[in-house]
Amino acid sequence: MTDALSTLLDDVRPRGALFERSAPAGEWSLRFGGSRPLALAAMLHGEGWITAEGQAPIALGTGDVAVVVGSAPYTISSAPGVAPTVLVGEGNRCTTADGRQLEELTAGCADGAPGSDVLLTGTYQVRGSVCDRILQGLPPVLVVRADELPYPVVGIVAAELGRPRPGRQAVLDRLLDLLLVTTLREWLDRPGSGAPAWYHAQHDPVVGTALRLMHDDPAHAWSVAELARRSAVSRSAFARRFTELVGEPPMSYLACWRLWLAADQLAQTDDTVDAIARRVGCANAYALSVAFKRVYGIRPGEHRIAAGSRRDAERASA
Repeated sequence: MTDALSTLLDDVRPRGALFERSAPAGEWSLRFGGSRPLALAAMLHGEGWITAEGQAPIALGTGDVAVVVGSAPYTISSAPGVAPTVLVGEGNRCTTADGRQLEELTAGCADGAPGSDVLLTGTYQVRGSVCDRILQGLPPVLVVRADELPYPVVGIVAAELGRPRPGRQAVLDRLLDLLLVTTLREWLDRPGSGAPAWYHAQHDPVVGTALRLMHDDPAHAWSVAELARRSAVSRSAFARRFTELVGEPPMSYLACWRLWLAADQLAQTDDTVDAIARRVGCANAYALSVAFKRVYGIRPGEHRIAAGSRRDAERASA
């Protein structure tokens, strides 16, 4: 069964090094710039404040996790308004405020000494259209408190940082994925979170069934009648409920879902347009091309070329 957060986990990957910053008692401030479509920050020890450009500061306590959505610069500091002491750019390249080059911040031992603040951060590459649809509408910074997380992922990460053993980076990458998805799940499930309507509709016993059917087998020739029958309601009741909860009719949603999947496969595989078209439920390459051009404004081949150029640029900046 395909659900939105499983797709999200497939479509985001750690970008650049995982690193931590231990700051002694006193003022400190890190300014993060560059292209960071999705970033995560957690206080492993101590307290801090996170401030996205143009937004009010948000306090972070030990174990709290913040997710930054979008590429706008942001600052994490010991207190609101502290001038940046370190500027972190592409590839975690660091300079002082006066331009002096520093060594990259890298994963190290978070000892949590008294009077220190220990900050964990990681950045992600967002590579999927489905992922983009999940993240749209979220605030620039969302914070989930330590006591709101279902299990102590932050503590597990802190413990791993303190154990310099073979394979540690691989473990940290997977823990960082778990921390991101766990945090987003807790936030997205909140009423008024900004998640797209179809995300919350997955929890409805009727509409959720139909969404799972479409997500699991987009190539099937679904009809409103069949979806209603499989959801155990009348055709009219199903169409009305689906439109109310998702914001568009079932067949309109299915057409968009197929194009989102096609866009991802064009960007991530070398499969032919015809093979992708049939896999997502379009009759042939021509049918996919017409629908794709109508929605995205470009042909499938042009989308594939643009995606390849973005990947090359990201590799060059890493």
